[in-house]
Amino acid sequence: MTKKPQQPDRTLETHYDSVLGDISKLIDAARSSAARSVNCIMTAAYWFIGRRIFEFEQKGSERADYGEELLKRLSRDLTSRYGRGFAKSNLYQMRSFYTAYQDIFQTPSGISDDAGSLKGLQNFQTASGTSELVSFQKVQSLASRFPLPWSAYVRLLSVKNEQARRFYETEALRGGWSVRQLDRQINSQFYERTALSRKKAAMLRSGEETLPEDLMRPEEEIKDPFVLEFLDLKDEYSETDLEEALIRHLETFLLELGNDFCFIGRQKRLRIGDEWYRVDLLFFHRRLRCLVVIDLKIGKFTHADAGQMHLYLNYAREHWVHDGENPPVGLILCARKDEAVARYALEGLPNKVLASEYWTVLPDEKELAAEIKRTQALLEKRKAVTAPKEPRKR
Repeated sequence: MTKKPQQPDRTLETHYDSVLGDISKLIDAARSSAARSVNCIMTAAYWFIGRRIFEFEQKGSERADYGEELLKRLSRDLTSRYGRGFAKSNLYQMRSFYTAYQDIFQTPSGISDDAGSLKGLQNFQTASGTSELVSFQKVQSLASRFPLPWSAYVRLLSVKNEQARRFYETEALRGGWSVRQLDRQINSQFYERTALSRKKAAMLRSGEETLPEDLMRPEEEIKDPFVLEFLDLKDEYSETDLEEALIRHLETFLLELGNDFCFIGRQKRLRIGDEWYRVDLLFFHRRLRCLVVIDLKIGKFTHADAGQMHLYLNYAREHWVHDGENPPVGLILCARKDEAVARYALEGLPNKVLASEYWTVLPDEKELAAEIKRTQALLEKRKAVTAPKEPRKR
């Protein structure tokens, strides 16, 4: 009588799969952590290299004049000793990195952790004025101050405006941006557009009493314009094409919208009377604690668009808003708008409705500067018109 082949113990197999999965996760996490650790240590080393070059160049005019020759010679010798990675341009970036981050404890990266263990790093010169040998322990200690990849800091160095550079650094740390995302945000002049939106909101409420619950307003969180170059739309497209492209590139669209936007759905149906309507896109903003209804328009903004959005918001407030949430906000995303028409169509509505343009190509720096200047002039003019006039002296 032949024996039947023994069946594997299902319970044992399940336990094995669990063990294998746990070990695999541990190895993956360790490798990832090791890669990040090595990157941070090398970034700290580049900071010290930049500091050493900078100090050498500053020890008298004759050495400062020798700067270019120094980089060439260092590049040749370091490349001979260590291989790739020490081209003259790379050494120049290390020097620029140090000069931009000399006061590392005051930068967004530097204040991300406790600074107590790094106080000794700020002064490591001997009485003779020459730098002492930097220990590996000091490099390790400083490494925690550079949580971003080296390539991200190199990209940040291209931003000459220090305030803008710190803004991008802060947002990259807070949002966990990849280097590619950081590059895209800088190219689309995210800082300038955000600053413009916040200034616009501040100027529009100038003269008003600021209440605690008004510390954050939709005008400050919703930019104008939006840059949607990543959609790669052709010259002719429909609203459906625009919506589908936004859904395909939802991650990048969320990046462009800004922090705290959460996607809820598309083409959400609502029935009013005997007719059915559809909301193009629906989001929730965590800090504003409200729904954001987005209506897409491939043409120019009209007053009829405001009326339609007003209809949507009234319905949303009654049927979609939960307890504890603020009233919904409407955003009409249009290809073009006339500021005067937008002002008279949107002001005074019981619902908060905003209209923002979208651009399907990256803005030219001069073009955006002109747009910012034009908008600021309009705001200044409007502020002057609405400012209370002083009573005449008798």
